[in-house]
Amino acid sequence: MNDKWIFKGLIAVIVFQVLVLASVYVNAFYPHVTGTEIKLRTVPVDPRSLFRGHYALLRYNLSAIPKADLDSKGKARENEIVYVQLKPVEDGIYEYAGASFTKPDEGLFLRGRLHYPRTVEDAQKYNVIYGIEALFAPMEETQELEKQLRHGGLALVMVAANGKAALKDVIANK
Repeated sequence: MNDKWIFKGLIAVIVFQVLVLASVYVNAFYPHVTGTEIKLRTVPVDPRSLFRGHYALLRYNLSAIPKADLDSKGKARENEIVYVQLKPVEDGIYEYAGASFTKPDEGLFLRGRLHYPRTVEDAQKYNVIYGIEALFAPMEETQELEKQLRHGGLALVMVAANGKAALKDVIANK
């Protein structure tokens, strides 16, 4: 009888672990299935990391948002969720149209996490991390992409209805 309970407990733990891993995968893939494809202007920051492998680190025009758009009562906290509204400007390219701590009822928006500026020059802005800041690829591809993106480029991003974004591809300016 005791061995049956141990076996059932072991099976339950294994099933739980599989479900957790599956939910992580589904959460990461969700914007690719249900999202709307948009384009964001981008420039690279850094081509590689010893710990994370080779990647192109990307920065967007909406990676730094004005403090004045959020700081009405000084309630902005590090790592707080922020919603950045987007507006179309040309040929599927979207740009910053405002930010708030409450989820917009309509329109296209990105869900990100707020971070305080790191330099005195950026003191009037908040940094926002969306989870689409790195494009991983083999070393040769990231080095070539870095060269191509020196003059900017476009990131193809899938945005789900809840604001979660996933990086699909990066296209260098010609």
